Amino acid sequence: MKSTKKVIFAAAGLVFALGLFTQCKGKLPDTSSKIVTQPQPFDSSITALELSKKMGNGINLSNTLEAFGAEELGLGKDPKEYETFWGQPVTTPELMKLYKESGFDTIRIPVAWTNAMDWKNKNYVIGTDYIDRVEEVVNYALDAGLYVIFNDHWDGDWWGMFGSASEATRAEAWKLYEAMWTQLAVRFKNYSEKVIFEGGNEEIGNRLNDVFAVPDSGSLKGDEIYEVANKINQKFVDVVRKTGGNNSQRFLLIPGYNTDVGMTCDDRFVMPKDSAKDKLFVSVHYYTPWGYCGGSSVTHWGTVREVGEMNNNMEKLSRFVDAGYGVIIGEYGTGLRSDGTLKDGNMDWHENFLDNCDYYNYVPVMWDTGEWGMFDRKTGFKFQEMTDFYKSRSYEALLAYDEEEWRKEAYNRTLDRYDDAPEMISDNELVGATDRSVAWIMYNSQDWSLTYSVGDIYDPDTRSEGLIPTDVEITGPGTYTVALDFTGTEAGFARSFAFSAIGISNGELLFPGYCIQIKEFKVNGENYRLPSKGYTASDDGKCTRYNIYNEWVSEPPAEARSFDGSMDRKRPTIVQQDAAILQEMKTLEITFEYKLPE
Repeated sequence: MKSTKKVIFAAAGLVFALGLFTQCKGKLPDTSSKIVTQPQPFDSSITALELSKKMGNGINLSNTLEAFGAEELGLGKDPKEYETFWGQPVTTPELMKLYKESGFDTIRIPVAWTNAMDWKNKNYVIGTDYIDRVEEVVNYALDAGLYVIFNDHWDGDWWGMFGSASEATRAEAWKLYEAMWTQLAVRFKNYSEKVIFEGGNEEIGNRLNDVFAVPDSGSLKGDEIYEVANKINQKFVDVVRKTGGNNSQRFLLIPGYNTDVGMTCDDRFVMPKDSAKDKLFVSVHYYTPWGYCGGSSVTHWGTVREVGEMNNNMEKLSRFVDAGYGVIIGEYGTGLRSDGTLKDGNMDWHENFLDNCDYYNYVPVMWDTGEWGMFDRKTGFKFQEMTDFYKSRSYEALLAYDEEEWRKEAYNRTLDRYDDAPEMISDNELVGATDRSVAWIMYNSQDWSLTYSVGDIYDPDTRSEGLIPTDVEITGPGTYTVALDFTGTEAGFARSFAFSAIGISNGELLFPGYCIQIKEFKVNGENYRLPSKGYTASDDGKCTRYNIYNEWVSEPPAEARSFDGSMDRKRPTIVQQDAAILQEMKTLEITFEYKLPE
């Protein structure tokens, strides 16, 4: 374990870089005590695929330096006020040592830089104290022997500027992004290859249209979002490379589209061009199935479909490795039960996930929120089986094995888990049928605590405990009723919608051209008057969908259809999320007509 030596700093580089941005207001920060004047040793011969092996397993410093407090706390506060704003303790050198001792070799540090940037007034200078604190934490990690990734993470959702209806606002988004990364690149330009920059988080995709901080956002349509996302990633590479020093060869992590596996593997996502050779990684996140990974209410994992789904998703990403790019799964993890215990299949999920990562040479970086997660920031993992497992999978532990033999064994274990997995937990004969069709309500509650079979594959096993669905087989044209009963769940009700749709498995194959028209929409037995009308479409060409609440879609796709043959005033969201009647849904019942349009 090598300690990072104290070095002497000078401010000329940063002053020059910030001089490029005449739109910045106010005095430039005095950074004379923090700029590294001499490059640290940097191994420029190593490739991203070779570095992937050394980076081993990682963990996020979650809900800490990315805690966005500028709206509530204001600008210019002690950086540690923001650091602890979401309930986490102040980060210490001891925590980084604990991560290393627990089997981790990499730390990802999400950061909200606009906590110290008056961007709304077009001042894109990051406060000196804030950068100082982030650098201090970076050095804690390096001293502990960890590789370090840091990014710009959600950050109050300034990213919605890119989707603004105003051309002037969109132009300012580019200025902000370039100013931010010029400052950070210059500040860290002389660090070794153990420091990796990540150009963003999940925002580089559909969230470029977010209206949280930019009310007039949402102007980007369809393929245009991919085009802008690709341009942002190219700008990131160009900005960092032109700052020189070790940055000319620094490893850079390129956020995938939404950091979603499928969307990133789409041909519309293009990795940026780079003047350095083999120095790029791509980032995706993995929380599949979301009900199991993202909340407490789905408590089992491990059916044939679920194991196969993970194996297939991991295989998709190998296209990047084949092209010479490293793959970092920058976030992953599973939730705990509401009582804080491990869910059924937890170890199988983690073991299968890491076996896939070892086989394909991906870098997995766990997301864990300390007190509310699996890892206590004072004592380590809360569960002995997790402690033993992660220590056995550290980079140092795996050096005891022949690399190719280990990869082969890891791959075989993923196949064995698939072969040994049960077909399903429920006894629903319609699951997996290709010659029959079933209708159901895909559902995520607004607080993400409750879920039922979200996705194009009908999966009644993916449901919150106590939730009772009413699904129905589709046999031809007619009127059908589907429902969800939430009274048996822990809370006894569900709160509104984060996502929902009527799904009809094999609908596009067995009933091509058919349309869905809602006749009754009942909440707690009472009719709810829908404020908008929807449309019928399909994401995969097999499952028919009718969106009830889908904020990720801005307009109907070109192939959408409806009973009246018109897309006029048809919406991907047909309920009002904050309607009073939806805040405590004990039951949800939808009756719809399904037939060819007249």
